Amino acid sequence: MRWRPPVTARAGGLGVAAVSYVAVDYLRYLSPAWHSWLMPALWSVLALVAVSRVPFYRHWSVEFRSVFPFVASMIFMLSTFLFEALSVRSVSAVLGLDWHSDSPPLPDSGQWFLLALNEKLHPTLVEILRAHIIGLHHFLMLFMMLAFSVLFDSVKAPGLGLGARYMFTMAIGRFLRAITFVSTILPSARPWCALARFSVPAHPHPWLQKYYVPYASNSAAIRQVINRDIAYADVGNYIGDYRPDWGSMSFLIDFLRPTSSDEGSWFNLLKKAGGGCNDLIYSGHILVAVLTAMAWTEAYGGFSSAVIWLFVLHSAQREIRERHHYTVDCVVAIYVGILLWKMTGFLWSAKDASRSRRLCRLEKIHGRLIQAAKDSDMDDIRELLKEVETDTPESHGSSSGSVRTRSRAMWVFASATMLSALTVVFLALTWTTDGFSWILRVTGSSRHQLGSKNLQNKQRTDDGMS
Repeated sequence: MRWRPPVTARAGGLGVAAVSYVAVDYLRYLSPAWHSWLMPALWSVLALVAVSRVPFYRHWSVEFRSVFPFVASMIFMLSTFLFEALSVRSVSAVLGLDWHSDSPPLPDSGQWFLLALNEKLHPTLVEILRAHIIGLHHFLMLFMMLAFSVLFDSVKAPGLGLGARYMFTMAIGRFLRAITFVSTILPSARPWCALARFSVPAHPHPWLQKYYVPYASNSAAIRQVINRDIAYADVGNYIGDYRPDWGSMSFLIDFLRPTSSDEGSWFNLLKKAGGGCNDLIYSGHILVAVLTAMAWTEAYGGFSSAVIWLFVLHSAQREIRERHHYTVDCVVAIYVGILLWKMTGFLWSAKDASRSRRLCRLEKIHGRLIQAAKDSDMDDIRELLKEVETDTPESHGSSSGSVRTRSRAMWVFASATMLSALTVVFLALTWTTDGFSWILRVTGSSRHQLGSKNLQNKQRTDDGMS
């Protein structure tokens, strides 16, 4: 059998579009004026091209069968995001602000290595490593572009199946991440982080006043508690916490630890957060980047996949360089993301698992195909082959009315799917800062704030020079 290269090896349009998006978005630092009109123009062109392909897409029935896994994966992902958001505040609130100010960062060989490289490498290369070339929102948008490329047959259908796998894998990764950083609380690489982001009591939670504080630093006390295996120290009266009336959700007070200055419900308290401080092992930012790179590598491949992985490595070293994470956080996120993606191929896979089913259907219509060939009925031959290719065989006795009804239903589904997808992308790009602040709050990242500050500093410098 003659080997045929995949579509991705013959056409690199998706890779060009991805690199163009990242390059145009970086203009926000180089030329904000050009960025302000080039970025909307790029997204408009991409949206129009995607919509123009809808009438020619042949796999809407396959997409329809992926709706339930897609919706279920989305609900699962949002649930894990909520659990993670609760955990992010809890690990910083439970110890109190005084602990965060007094606890020095952990020794990190990756930080030392990058500082040493700054002295050895050419200054231009160092500036490239420092540059905010790509962020979390870029990886999310790159995956959206990958999913939409099914319309061009650049990626194996269904696109909703690919999206379901991405969200399901991310949900598992976020859940594992939350229970990991909650298990052992590490001091932030930025000691001022908690004071800047959270309004929580300065003292530890009463539970920690009994079980942690007396044995935190005194070596004799630590040896004593190991030998006795019981919290023997008398801590006297506990320092209490402010307890608002949250009704049935009041049990969250011990985890979120609000202060008297915090008004509203527990959910409003979570929305105020601009990221986490002690949600360290492992990095949620790098997890998203790795999942995007894994999806891109399996679904599309080619040279552009290598570029995406370079973006992942650039993001990882910048996380370490800017002290958002320790080196171990990024290293663990990389191999966890790779392993999790490998385990969720049952939701979507680039391998053609439907080949045996198509061969089976081909055997069933073999007689009809032979008869159509004898009758020289090319239209009938095309319809029969179309049934095999599109994975939507029609029963031989189906009426033309039922076929038209199914066709109209598929058109309604196609229109609703495209409208919903484009609406979500549009709202993400227009209603939030840089098109991703809501997701950043949920995932514990605030890199967009750094980008805005850097841009403001650059503008002040340019004004001073002029």
